[in-house]
Amino acid sequence: MNGALRAAPAGILLCALGVLLLKHGAGQPGWAFEAARDLPYLPWLLLLLVLGAVSYIVAIRRGLDTVPLGIVYVLLSVGLAEIARLRPDLFAAQLRWASAGILCWGATILLWSRLRRLLDYPYVLGLLTTGVLVLPLLFGVSIGGNRNWLTFGTFSIQPSEFGKILLIFFLAAYLADHLAVLTLPARRFLFLHLPPARFIAPLIVLWGLSVLMFVIARDLGSALLFFGMAVLMTYMGTGRKSYVFLAGLFILIAAALSYAFFGHVRVRFDIWLHPWADPSGMSYQVVQSLFAVGTGGVWGTGFAEGHPQLIPEVHTDFIFAAIAEELGLVGAVLVLAAFALLFWRGSRIAMGLPHAQESLLAAGCATGLLLQAFIITAGVTKLLPLTGITLPFVSYGGSSMTASFILVGILTALSGQLRENAMREAGADG
Repeated sequence: MNGALRAAPAGILLCALGVLLLKHGAGQPGWAFEAARDLPYLPWLLLLLVLGAVSYIVAIRRGLDTVPLGIVYVLLSVGLAEIARLRPDLFAAQLRWASAGILCWGATILLWSRLRRLLDYPYVLGLLTTGVLVLPLLFGVSIGGNRNWLTFGTFSIQPSEFGKILLIFFLAAYLADHLAVLTLPARRFLFLHLPPARFIAPLIVLWGLSVLMFVIARDLGSALLFFGMAVLMTYMGTGRKSYVFLAGLFILIAAALSYAFFGHVRVRFDIWLHPWADPSGMSYQVVQSLFAVGTGGVWGTGFAEGHPQLIPEVHTDFIFAAIAEELGLVGAVLVLAAFALLFWRGSRIAMGLPHAQESLLAAGCATGLLLQAFIITAGVTKLLPLTGITLPFVSYGGSSMTASFILVGILTALSGQLRENAMREAGADG
């Protein structure tokens, strides 16, 4: 990755901030620059740029793959530009969260030799994952209609964002440890080839917790994310279609029962199936999102020229609709392509790792980020029922930002083992 590509995110962000300054009257007769008024976020912006440069230096000196980090910074720059445009009062806060995310990335790199040992304790990881998922069900508070937050005074955190990291660690450790049993099942039920019940029980528990997250916490986004990650990682680890079919049957039955017995589940599905039945009420967000996407067309209305503020909470769940409106189909596709490239790079790292645990861990990190991006964009465009998760690195939010950077930190740290393996093989051949 050359220097021009590494500098691209900073260029995108600075150009966007320049456009916003011009929109606010910069250069007009009588306009006078005042840093406190026009650039109150400047210290945090400088800190972010410095941390970004330092992260590249750390990765290069350690022989790590810098491509995932570069892709993430492109997504981050687009997200920061949209936050500055949509919610300028939150721009400085998002800069702080992005800086905290880079620090978490660095801590993951520096402490990887210790974090790696977690893979040796799959059942402890399973208990921790269960605990993190259950916490909001017991003590969560509702923000934005989803009871998936824990509050501590003025500070709030979304445990599910960090629970997905524990889930990936658990699945990587558990699937690798029981690979022989899971891939050579001893039982046959109809056309399904299944292992003994005790080996598949942890996976069924995770599926059940995902359903509870939707039914009790009303958090469809996290429920789909955790369920999808569990199914995809199981399939990647075993290659058995029986698990995919069993998971599909499980979720269909659970969805039918939830629709029959819980009113808020029926409301969520009715909004998805018939948004035009109540366009000014329960379906308002979805309808406005569809209008925004349609208004953008191919080329968009132009940055800072659209009206995405008509969508409530556009800076979080619906930021993709704002991108589609002002940057058009071209901008929206480029954002999705960046996530696809991140997944491709992560998959390339995963396939080059010799050990099953680490390979599944890398694949899980890459899959988790892509799946989260797919779920929220599908909800915004009505391909799936509306969910309440963020677009990684783009939407506003501290929990999502730091957790996503940790996932990329894991991928980056694992890429260093590719280099070590190559050097070891070269030494053995010599």
